[in-house]
Amino acid sequence: MHAQTRARRAGAALAAVLTWAALLAGAAGCTPQGADGTLGKPRSSEEAIRVSPDDGSRAVRPGKGLKVWVPAGRLESVRAVRSQDAREFPVAGRIGRDGTTWRPDDPELALAAKYTVDVVALDGRGRRAARHVTFTTYVPDKRFIGYVMPENRSTVGTGMIVSLEFNRKVGNRAAVERAVRVTSVPKVEIAPHWFGDDRLDFRPRSYWKPGTKVTVALRLRDVEAAPGVYGLQHRTLSFTVGRSQTSVVDAAAHTMEVRRGGELLATVPITAGAPASTTYNGKMVVTEMLEVTRMNGATVGFRRPDGKGEYDIPDVPHAMRLTSSGTFLHGNYWARGVFGTANVSHGCVGLRDVKGGGSATPAGWFFDRSLIGDVVEVVNSNDRKVAPDNGLGGWNMPWKAWKSGSAVK
Repeated sequence: MHAQTRARRAGAALAAVLTWAALLAGAAGCTPQGADGTLGKPRSSEEAIRVSPDDGSRAVRPGKGLKVWVPAGRLESVRAVRSQDAREFPVAGRIGRDGTTWRPDDPELALAAKYTVDVVALDGRGRRAARHVTFTTYVPDKRFIGYVMPENRSTVGTGMIVSLEFNRKVGNRAAVERAVRVTSVPKVEIAPHWFGDDRLDFRPRSYWKPGTKVTVALRLRDVEAAPGVYGLQHRTLSFTVGRSQTSVVDAAAHTMEVRRGGELLATVPITAGAPASTTYNGKMVVTEMLEVTRMNGATVGFRRPDGKGEYDIPDVPHAMRLTSSGTFLHGNYWARGVFGTANVSHGCVGLRDVKGGGSATPAGWFFDRSLIGDVVEVVNSNDRKVAPDNGLGGWNMPWKAWKSGSAVK
């Protein structure tokens, strides 16, 4: 059975200027005294302290970079702040060994941001000067984001694959791939694989160990995925791997063996795809769990001559999605006498249930013990192996082939 398709505050930090002003003169109206005890007219702050981009610049491109320097003397302090998305972020940087230049740790300016730079320096005669500079950066017309699976702070099965689907086509895959980092505790090797130009998945060589903590860091902001298309996200999410549960559906024997921690938990009678609409073989991952859903054959190509679906069931209970093309493992209350004996579905795996869904039925029992990220493997079906990009089918790809799908060589 198959289912219907789913679905800065800008501001300048000026407080420190008052403190710095007290350093510039001992009393109002006085001419600053040099470190050598002489009096003289100091150079203007613009002459003594240089900042690029210039004060008041607009639509500065990312590659322009930020630089502070003095033609003579030395820098005492540089404070830079980026205002973006209604928040302020300090810009980390450092003064060079000779004390004449300051550069940010990240040479690239952020897009759609306002920068405020406050500098205090001594000129070549030891006279103190200060500058306050603001500028804004280019705001691109197009942005891209990645929709991430699984959800933040979720607990998932050991077969979970981290999957990002992008809202725009990615031309510069290497740049986008470098901006996404997936790590785990305990540490294991995790590799990326591209499926087309809008999907990037990550997985380890074998299933995660129970209790593993996985962190996904998205540093996509200002990354250029295609000409004129820049990333929007700068966030970190995480999830935890729960207990180990894997299930093997034998389409020929009409059974499903459910194992928890490697030990057999139960053998459940099932019905799989009929000869004309067989179930895919291979490892599939639960990506969605629905207490009840509507399933209409017309949405996945099972139509009658009049164009209507071969079936239209408004209340399919205990439905767990296995592929993006519409394969589910779900409760079935309308077929009788077939569980454990015959395959009659349109490609899904059916478990006995009652209308409305029952907790004591095989379907209810399995649903209550399942997690998104659990693996369900189908064997002995007269069909091909599920494609690696159909749902989270990446476990069907050998590790070497999976790693070859990285854009970063």
